[in-house]
Order: sequence, then C-alpha cells, then structure tokens
Amino acid sequence: MSKLQLETAAAPAAVGPYSQGIAAGRLVFTSGQLPMVDGTLVIDDVGEAARASLANVAAVLEAGHATLADVVKVTVYLQDMNDFAAVNAVYGEFFPAPFPARSCVQVARLPLDAPVEIEAIAYIQ
Repeated sequence: MSKLQLETAAAPAAVGPYSQGIAAGRLVFTSGQLPMVDGTLVIDDVGEAARASLANVAAVLEAGHATLADVVKVTVYLQDMNDFAAVNAVYGEFFPAPFPARSCVQVARLPLDAPVEIEAIAYIQ
C-alpha cells in the first residue's frame, strides 16, 4: 500500500516536517487542524474556532477524496474542557449519523495558543 501526501490551499499549510494529511489505501488521515481562516487564528469564540477547525479538516479530507461522512474517528484537543459544550454543539452540525468514534482531551497548550485543534481518520468505502 502506498502513501500519498495530501495538500490543499483550502486549509492551513504545514509549517513543519508533517503533511496536512495522508491517504493510505482506503484510509485518509488528517493532521490536527487549527482554527485558521485566511491565515488568521480564530480565538474570540470557541464555537467559531471549532467551526474553522472542522472546515479545515473537511478541506484536507476532500483533498484525499473523502468527506466528513467517511470519518470513523475524531480527536478533539481543547485548551479548556469548559469549552466542551460549545465545541460539541458545533461538532454536531458537521457529522451525520452514525457519528464517528471520538476522543476529547484537555491539553496544557496548543500551537499558537489555539483554543482547539481537531484531527480525523476517514475510511473510503
């Protein structure tokens, strides 16, 4: 099985030795997506930040010929677990049932002091 690096201008570019995403067979893996819109970090509203991160996840998935409906696992990293309800409300707007498996953890710090970072794994049928 070969690995294909995914790149799209519709999501923030990788700023280090990693890829925006990788397609491997029927699997598509996104790197963690920060809440960036047009090069600007969304930090004032955690719901809007989650929306931006999920839009970036969707863009990387699309580069790998997958959609949010193909996602089987999501990991959400929060700077503050008190933001869980706001992020969860936005999250529910993006994923159709059956919902993907998910982990949500609070971390000490995220890149650029972002309030949220989200990554996903999709399986293309």
